[in-house]
Amino acid sequence: MAAYLARRVAITLVTLFGASVATFAVLGVLPGSPAQVVLGTQATPQAVRQLSAQLGTNKPLWAQYLHWAQGLVTAQLGRSYVSHQLIGPLIAQALSVTGPLILFALAIGVLFALPLGLGAALYNGKVTGTLLSALSQVGIAVPTFVGGIVLIIVFAVKVPVFPSSGFPGWSEPGQALRSLVLPALTLGLVEGAILSRYVRASVLDQLHSDYLRTARAKGLTRAQALWRHGLRNAMVPLVTVLGLELAGLIVGAVIVEDVFSLPGVGQLLLNAVGDRDLLVVQDIVILLAAVVLVVNLLVDISYGLLDPRVRDERAR
Repeated sequence: MAAYLARRVAITLVTLFGASVATFAVLGVLPGSPAQVVLGTQATPQAVRQLSAQLGTNKPLWAQYLHWAQGLVTAQLGRSYVSHQLIGPLIAQALSVTGPLILFALAIGVLFALPLGLGAALYNGKVTGTLLSALSQVGIAVPTFVGGIVLIIVFAVKVPVFPSSGFPGWSEPGQALRSLVLPALTLGLVEGAILSRYVRASVLDQLHSDYLRTARAKGLTRAQALWRHGLRNAMVPLVTVLGLELAGLIVGAVIVEDVFSLPGVGQLLLNAVGDRDLLVVQDIVILLAAVVLVVNLLVDISYGLLDPRVRDERAR
């Protein structure tokens, strides 16, 4: 297991380095100057050159990358070109909204997907199973922003149970949680519908396996045989899918935060792109990449724990 873990960590670090180089290269070759954006179109060339020297954007790209990478390693993310605020606290404040939103949505997605997928598999070929499968297909077909708008109309306008936008801050925990309910449902139900299809396929695969037929021949029902012998094997592919779903939630949060006007990482990223605040954009993009890579690393580790054959093969 130690060799398997070391190999996965090394691959994650190399991938993160490649992601940092790609992120910096793509943003670094964009036309225009951050100093020109900050000063406006009426700024003199001399003023633009002076501000570029202050920001360090007049240096060669390799020198700018090394300075940025050093800041990432030492957790010194620099200051925003536009607001001149420290980027670290800005991202931390945004994460205090996005983090709970994603975890809330993930919990909703899992709680929705497991019974829906299990029911569709256990009642496969019957009317109940067909209806459950159709329900998951509807969830997959609905775009995230459309689902958010529908939830706002139903639960914020027609039946005003939850707020339609805004975030009051964690100084009011009850109101803060209420403001995250509709965004989390928007993300969680769509991702849960996708996950339920994988749950159904994985459980059906186990139900048709030889060892489960043997368990049923000994007198167990399908549900009992699945619960006692099949769920662990069914979880192996689902762990991988769940990791991909979490990455999808991170991307979907950008759209949902815009729909519900939440001051999260998505809103911060969109505002930074609009203001051409490239340093903020770079820091957020590499942070999101790091989160996705760490999630994939955890998925690989859990994959190896669930199925020893996987770690034995991949550690070679």
